[in-house]
Amino acid sequence: MSHRARRQQAAPLPPSADLETADRLHSAAIHLLRRLRAVDETSGLSTPRLSALSVIVFRGPLRLSALAAAEQVRRPTITRLVQELEGAGLVERLADTTDRRASRLRATTKGRRLLEAARRRRVRLLASALARLSPEERSLLARATDLLGRITDSDRTLLPS
Repeated sequence: MSHRARRQQAAPLPPSADLETADRLHSAAIHLLRRLRAVDETSGLSTPRLSALSVIVFRGPLRLSALAAAEQVRRPTITRLVQELEGAGLVERLADTTDRRASRLRATTKGRRLLEAARRRRVRLLASALARLSPEERSLLARATDLLGRITDSDRTLLPS
């Protein structure tokens, strides 16, 4: 059994209020992403392609294996997605300076622009929904966003990957 599996197995269950909050947050996150994804159709890319392009834009240049790990898919799946992105002129391969056998993926200017436009559409849609909230609710949501950032990005001890 791996160290991570032992750590997860030994962790005490959170109080029921935390479980309820986690369940509600999980549901809200899924519903929010589904609604925001609706505006992605105008990009001309499927959700998996747009997601892979996003990782390449924000984390690239990176190796194919790193992209597969980030997207939580197998190498053949990510290879196919990257070939489609390359064919559309959204991604290019660069020689890896540390390993001649490998390459790194980088978004082209066209790919970066497409992703940035898609992100702007999502953000505008979300901002229009936020505008309907009271100033107090927006302030509370801004604080909650900071806390979510701690959970997802900055502190891997709260939510390990």
